[in-house]
Amino acid sequence: MVMAALSGEPLTTDKPPRPAPIIEIENLSFHYGAFRAVKDVTVAFAPNQITALIGPSGCGKSTLLRTLNRMNDLIPGTRVEGQVRYHGQDLYAKDVDAVEVRRRIGMVFQKANPFPKSIYENVAFGPKVTGFKGDMDGLVESSLRRAALWNDVKDKLGQSGMALSGGQQQRLCIARAIATNPDVILMDEPCSALDPRSTLQIEELMQELRESYTILIVTHNMQQASRASDNTVFLNMAEDRAGYVVEQGPTYDLFTNPRNQMTEDYVSGRFG
Repeated sequence: MVMAALSGEPLTTDKPPRPAPIIEIENLSFHYGAFRAVKDVTVAFAPNQITALIGPSGCGKSTLLRTLNRMNDLIPGTRVEGQVRYHGQDLYAKDVDAVEVRRRIGMVFQKANPFPKSIYENVAFGPKVTGFKGDMDGLVESSLRRAALWNDVKDKLGQSGMALSGGQQQRLCIARAIATNPDVILMDEPCSALDPRSTLQIEELMQELRESYTILIVTHNMQQASRASDNTVFLNMAEDRAGYVVEQGPTYDLFTNPRNQMTEDYVSGRFG
């Protein structure tokens, strides 16, 4: 470092700038009628990283996840306070199309839910709805390849997606989400109904997908959160049962050196 300075080269210890968050949540509260399910949440999600949302049952993890692509809009009587910004755009602004939000921020649910259609039609459904005019065969194949399912189904694309195994059905749902070309993929406990082998396959797939997508995953499995995510957000319930963020940060730090005693108690299995 000293020699570089003496030779006339600039001396700097500056770290490369962090990429701008792809999604920012600021002072978010969410209500089901009179019940406040989530309160005062402020958190940002970096691009091309996997973030795990952890916490005890009922603390608002899935509710928080669904605010990010406005899935909760489909439930009567719900209300949002605060802001959810995607690339700086307020997703709840009056001129924002919720359908377009869900195209850019895809979702994979807890239980694999393939449509009662062929494997091909499952993947092609979203692009058809959004008016895709390109090579549908190529899009279906590339989506299935990205979901690590192509080799399993390439000779039976006309068969029902319901006939696949549980792990294959979940990968089909991931392919279906990918087919609409999203930026972000939300996963709500995608492995809870799967056996250990299928769970490992989904986790390995997530690591591959993070090269192209930002992934947010809700999980009750502490081992899964610790091995599969880059960052972790820990939520708990207040006395009024509203979920709030206790601690957030890089997964390794949160699991090995948490700043909050409540976090340490949760990740070590003392409650939850």
